[in-house]
Amino acid sequence: MTEDIRNKPLCQQVEDSYHLIGKKWMGLIIHSLMEEPRRFSEIHASIPSLSKRMLNERIKELEDYGIVIRNVITDRPVRTEYSLTRKGIELGRALQTVEDWAVKWL
Repeated sequence: MTEDIRNKPLCQQVEDSYHLIGKKWMGLIIHSLMEEPRRFSEIHASIPSLSKRMLNERIKELEDYGIVIRNVITDRPVRTEYSLTRKGIELGRALQTVEDWAVKWL
């Protein structure tokens, strides 16, 4: 007799992924970077209720996970842009499925 999968503990990787994307603002930050790289101020403008302090904290977390990369552009004036890594693009595509579900059902 097979054990019901709902009674098994989730693997650590799945738990960690839900913890990451479940943090407030993470999904919206990833969403804002899906189309093109953006500067900090552009990300902030696209999510007006997100404080700059929290945006900075969340971007650093996403960098630590290898989901976002910080690009310093040395043209004059020097500017910094953030973009999704390959890993981040794949996560963004997965989150797009959730967005599609939300549009249909919420």
